[in-house]
Amino acid sequence: MTELLAVRDLVVNYHTQRGIVRALDGVSLSIGKGEVVGLVGESGCGKSTLARAILGVLPAPASEVKAASLSFGGENLLALASADIARRIRGRRITFIPQDPYGSLNPLFTIGQQMLDLMQWKSPLAVPARRGAWPSLLSRYPSARRARDRAAILEMLEAVQIPNPEQALAKLPHELSGGQRQRIVIAMALLPQPELIIADEPTTALDVTIQAQILRLLHREVKRRQVSVLFTTHDLGTAWEICDRILVMYAGQEVEAAPTPAFFAAPRHPYTARLLQSLPRADGVAQDIPGEIPSLLAPPAGCRFHPRCSEALADCRTQRPPVTGSAHLVRCYHPIDAPAGAAT
Repeated sequence: MTELLAVRDLVVNYHTQRGIVRALDGVSLSIGKGEVVGLVGESGCGKSTLARAILGVLPAPASEVKAASLSFGGENLLALASADIARRIRGRRITFIPQDPYGSLNPLFTIGQQMLDLMQWKSPLAVPARRGAWPSLLSRYPSARRARDRAAILEMLEAVQIPNPEQALAKLPHELSGGQRQRIVIAMALLPQPELIIADEPTTALDVTIQAQILRLLHREVKRRQVSVLFTTHDLGTAWEICDRILVMYAGQEVEAAPTPAFFAAPRHPYTARLLQSLPRADGVAQDIPGEIPSLLAPPAGCRFHPRCSEALADCRTQRPPVTGSAHLVRCYHPIDAPAGAAT
C-alpha cells in the first residue's frame, strides 16, 4: 500500500505556568492511501494533540513541535510555512471532522450559507491564492462556479443521506437532529475531495443506534472515494467497526499498532491486553487497570506504562523500548507471546 502520511518520532511539548507538559514522546505512525487507521487510547493520552499537530493548528508559542519527519504526500509539513499549509493543504488535501458538530457550526447562519462559504475558498474548482497572498473576504464568488458548487453540495447531502437536501440548506443548525448535524460535517469534510480526513471522535455525542448509522455511512463513503482516515476514539467497539488498522497510545507514547483482526485476537502489549480486558463481558464483569495515568508534567522514564504494568522490570523503567515486529508492531521489552501462526 502506498504511504500517504508518515510521522516519525513526533514530540510535542506545551509550555504552561506549571511547567512543560510532555504531551507526545516520539510518536510514529503511517497511513496508506485509502486506509482507515484508528488512534485508540484513554482520555488525555495525546490523540487530539497528534491530530492537531498533523493539521498544524497547535497554539503558538505555547506548543513546541519537533519530529524526525512529518511527511504528507511526499512533502515535509514541518518545513512548510503555516500560511502555505493553510493555503494548499488544510481544508483541501487534509480535512477535519469535529467531535461536536453543534459547537462547530455557526448557530446564526443557515447550513447552506456555511457550506457555500466553505466551497468558496476550498472547493476543488477554486484556485488556491498565490504564495504569500491572501484572498480578500470581499472577493467575488463567480456565479457559474457557485452554481456548480451548490450542485455538488446537494449531491453530497444525498450521499450522506440527508432527507430533502434543498430544505436542509435553508435550516439553521439547531433545526437539525444530532445525527443530521454529524452528517453535515461529514459532507463538509468530503466536499473538498481530500486525500486524508482526520476524524476526532466524531460519534461520541450520538446515541448508540445513530452512532452505528454514522459509522457505516462514513466507512462506505471513504472507501468509495478512496480517502484515507485517521480516526481517533477511546471506544474500542467503534474502532472495530470502521478501522483497517489500530494504533494504541498511552500517556503520549504509541505502544502497539496492528491490523484490526490481529489487534483484537492477539494483543501483544500489556497495556493493550488490559485495555481489552476492561471491556464489559457477558457476565457483566469488567476489569479495570490498577494505578493512575501519570502526569505529563513529570512523566516516568522509559515506558510510561511501567508503574501500572505487572510485567515491568528494570529495563522498562530506564529506557523506552524499541519497536519490534513488521505487520504487528509493539514497543515492549516483554511483549505477550504471539499465538502460533499469528502475523508479527
